[in-house]
This record gives sequence, C-alpha cells and structure tokens, in this order.
Amino acid sequence: MAESSIGYASPQEAMQAPREDIVYVAGLYEGTGEERPDFLGVVDVDPSSDTYSQIIHTTDMPNVGDELHHYGWQICSSACHAQDRERKHLVVPGVRSSRIHIVDVATDPRAPEIVKVIEPEEVKAKTGLSAPHTVHCMPGDNVVMSMLGNAEGGRGGGYLVLDAQSFEIKGRWEANGAPEWAYDFWYQPRKNVFLSSEWAAPEVFMPGFNLEDVAAGNYGHSIHFWDLDKRTVQQTIDLGDTGMIPLEIRWLHDPDSETGFVGAALSSTMWRFYRDGAKWAADTVIEIETRDLEGFPVPVPGLITDLVVSMDDRFLYFSNWLHGDLRQYDISDPAKPKHTGSVALGGLFEEARHPNGTVLDGGPQMLQLSMDGRRLYATNSLFSTWDNQFYADLDSWLVLIDIAEDGAMSLNPDFFVDFSALPGKPRAHEIHLPGGDCTTEIFQ
Repeated sequence: MAESSIGYASPQEAMQAPREDIVYVAGLYEGTGEERPDFLGVVDVDPSSDTYSQIIHTTDMPNVGDELHHYGWQICSSACHAQDRERKHLVVPGVRSSRIHIVDVATDPRAPEIVKVIEPEEVKAKTGLSAPHTVHCMPGDNVVMSMLGNAEGGRGGGYLVLDAQSFEIKGRWEANGAPEWAYDFWYQPRKNVFLSSEWAAPEVFMPGFNLEDVAAGNYGHSIHFWDLDKRTVQQTIDLGDTGMIPLEIRWLHDPDSETGFVGAALSSTMWRFYRDGAKWAADTVIEIETRDLEGFPVPVPGLITDLVVSMDDRFLYFSNWLHGDLRQYDISDPAKPKHTGSVALGGLFEEARHPNGTVLDGGPQMLQLSMDGRRLYATNSLFSTWDNQFYADLDSWLVLIDIAEDGAMSLNPDFFVDFSALPGKPRAHEIHLPGGDCTTEIFQ
C-alpha cells in the first residue's frame, strides 16, 4: 500500500511515489432507476493480486440520492511543511443532495469508513450555498469546496470552507462575493493566484442538457483569476462563443509555472491561460471539429469533459465524451500542443471494443493519471441526467490505458472493471489514487 503521508516537496519527488495497488472510484445510482445509496468503491489495481481488476469493497453512503460526483483529499502537497500531516480522509460530497461525507481511508485503506456526515440543511444554513463540486486542500488548514448554486439551486455559487482537522464548516472562502457561476478551481501558492471556471446553476444542469439554455445565456463562458490571499477576483476573461462551458482547470505542476489549460466542453476547445505582463491572457490552442450525426439536432461537439496533466508537465490528456476518443498531446511548448496519440473508448459514432471483446458503451469521461505517468484510468459517466440523454441505459466501466516510456498509449487487455455488473447497474465517476495523484497535488 502506498504511503498516506504527504512528503512530496516537488513534482519530481511525487513522480517517485510507490505504485498504487488500489484506486478509489465514486459509484452512483442516481439516474439508473434504482433507489440505492451511492458508494465509494475500492478497486484492486495490483497486477500480481488474485483480485486484480475487481471491486474489492464498497463503502455505502447512508442516504439515497447524493449523486457522488467529485471529491478530494483533506490534505495535499501545498501543506507539506507540517511533519504531522497525513492524507487520512477523503471529503466526498453529493452534488445533488448537498450532503458532505468525511471518509477515513487511513485506518483500513481497503475498507474506508464514513466518520462524519454534514447534512445539507447545515451546509445551506451556514453558507447560503448548494451543490458542492471540486474539493481541494488549501493554505491555513482548510479544505475549500466550490459550490455551484445558491441555497435554492439558482445562480449565485461560491466556496465553502471546512476545517481540515475537525471538518466543521467555517463559512465561505470568498471575501466579498463570487461570480454567479462556479465549477472547478485550482491555485498556485507561489504566484498568489486562484483560478475558477463555470458550468451553470444547478436548476439548469440537473434536469439535463437543454440547447435553449445555451441561447438564453444560462451557461458559463468565463474564467476568473483571484488574489489568493485577499480572496477577491482580480480579472475575468470572457472566452465567448468559442469557450462555452469551461469546466476542468489544470495548472502545470511546476510551482513556478504561470500557465495551464482549461477545456471548454460545449465548444470543444482547449484554452491555454498564461501571465502576460501584469495581466492574464487565454488563447485557444486545440479545437475539436464537430461531426454530423443523423437524428442529432446540431453538429455533435467532442464535449471535452475532463483533462489531466502529467506530473512532469510533459503530456496533456483529455476526453471527448461524445466523439469517444481519449487524446494525448505533447505540451513541451504549452502554446503549441502536439497531438501524439488517441485511444477509442466508445462515443456516438464508431463502435469501440475493449481487447476482452466488450463493446465500450458511453464515452471516456473522468480521467486519473498515476504519479509516474504510466497508468491512465478512465470511467464513462458524466452526470446522471446527461448520461440518460446521450447514452440511454449506460453500461459503466473503468479501464486502464498503459503509457509507454515514449508516450505510446495502449488499452490494457487484462484490466476491465464492469460497474454495470453490480446489482442495479451503478455508474463509475471520479477516480483517486491513495498516494495522491495528478489532479490533487499542488506544490509551493
């Protein structure tokens, strides 16, 4: 089992972390027609194990209807200066219920245990917010969580702060208000900057995707640069019609870096943001062309729904959920990414099969990359109501893409986790590695 203590003072040290022997995966029943509690699944990823590529434990949530979505650690490398800090707990929110679960993964990493539940009534009463999304540890012994809506689920997102030890709600993070939409966020401590992106209000995205909401201006299209210490927005960049629904944000891991990427899902464009003198700027560096599909009301976008940057800042990976391909780009020059490989994992167009013969339903969605950059995990569920619209009766899976030393990608023939084989056909969403991973480690 990989060490749970932090100990990563740099990306280079993080790359030397022991190989993971399990991964955690959020499993959910929302939208499947089953009234069952969501769960945190433990998957064996040790090739020498008798239970390799199997779900060896599920930690069930105490309620139904949470829609576990994104979750994260209570501590990460940006807090590594404290000798006694350990990665002991996962903070697991339900985006639909606004309930927050604190899960102990240190006592028995293979059988996590829920040690605290913060009910939605408390969340809304103390913050006026709902629909928790991204979870990051933050300076000051805090865990900060983006909240996608006001207490009623309308416009007016913000950021909730938990005490990283007691897991009591401290209040809101932002000093004097936040943009009306929220989604992902990332920060660079050494540069004193915090960057946030936008989706939509919960009342808009939760029922499903409606094209009329785009025309009505109900989806986000901007990114926001904050002063990390003052907790105030310093600059907003409107990405316009070619930057609709900017979701996942990934800074380069180099703590001196002043650049990174954000994927605009609906526009299917990848943007590079960077410091330009005293201001910040953003340019489109990758564009995925739409494709025509009979019976579809508009040309089909790739729908860039997740992205990850390797710990050495060598490669960018992202998923085109509707087109069905997972792409790799060499970002040695971040301003000019070079397409270096793709893996077919489903989509609305051509049929794709796993090497074991299974037809891959849905398309690649959530991604997670090992610290050494050699194992890329992918699941296929986006959001319950959106799943049902675009991939009815979705069969959900977790697959592994092996990355060779030269970057060549291949779908591992021996690894396939069929979540749909479980009772009620749950769906697999976000993935985290017990020793930390490329979407959680922030260095200072």
